[in-house]
Amino acid sequence: MLASRRLAACVPRFLPPACTYHRQALTNTAVKKKRSQLFTQEAQRQAALITDVEKIEVQYEGHPENCTLVMNKCMSTPYNCAQHITQMILERSVLAEVDGQVWDIHRPLEDNCTLRFLHFRQSDPYYANKAFWRSMSVMLGAVLESAFKDNLYVELCSYPSPNVRTGSFVYDADLKIPSWEPTKEELRTLSAEMVKLSMAAHPFERLEVDASVALKMFADNKFKTHQIPQMAAQSTSGNTVVVYRIGDFVEVSRGPMIANTSLLGKVSIVAVHPIESSEGQLFRVQGVALPKGFMLNHFSYGLLEKRAEQLNSGRLPAFSPTPSQPQTQQAAAP
Repeated sequence: MLASRRLAACVPRFLPPACTYHRQALTNTAVKKKRSQLFTQEAQRQAALITDVEKIEVQYEGHPENCTLVMNKCMSTPYNCAQHITQMILERSVLAEVDGQVWDIHRPLEDNCTLRFLHFRQSDPYYANKAFWRSMSVMLGAVLESAFKDNLYVELCSYPSPNVRTGSFVYDADLKIPSWEPTKEELRTLSAEMVKLSMAAHPFERLEVDASVALKMFADNKFKTHQIPQMAAQSTSGNTVVVYRIGDFVEVSRGPMIANTSLLGKVSIVAVHPIESSEGQLFRVQGVALPKGFMLNHFSYGLLEKRAEQLNSGRLPAFSPTPSQPQTQQAAAP
């Protein structure tokens, strides 16, 4: 039987004997709390740097009519702009487009600009769909980090670039167990945790930080400490990365993400596959989902679930070597 609809009671049967299992001193609860606190501290530090409120003009283009909004530079976000337009725009918007650039809904506007909103039902929802698939992977990571007892330190690795054609969203993780063939009940439990996260309607908070801050946040994750320097080197500044927070879960990603977790509708976690990486065995956890408001009959959705059970062919994690090792593959980074 499951305890409190979590993977708490069932997972220990997959553990090796006590004499061969090295229990980690770290716990996901403690690490998650630390990362969230560091996120808050850095957000407050950056906010304190804005000592003068400067006004900018935002030229909104879209329903119900074009208009000009006067907002606060480096403080107001597209979400704040939507609050001045209509409730429908506020609720359905997935992303913003700022001067033609795809933009997170909760990312502050930096100067005078034109603004449009992107949603799932527009004629070409390419960017909205891609952000949705990416955000589902991040939400799955949040669920994996909280679904097990603390005697299993779940170390999240990464996920392939979002690709709807693969049929599933994915997260690769080190679960610190040699094997796991989840039961249908366990998969339903993970699905239920995704639904709970959706119902919480957490915004995807975005924060750009120095690589040193990100490394401090993720000092307890060997995979992220590989990825962060490479992601920082590829950034415009050459030394920053973007981190996101939903609830108390913090993730590093280039983004962009959807506006909030409530944009998730129907969801199923359908499969767990063991995979090999340059850092050893990981588990590829896969799911399928629909945005809120999109309906499929039971048979059609069942076909999507069946397809999503197949091993996702997305890129497997691989990591660059230390300076003393020969050059090999690049690190997979979300």
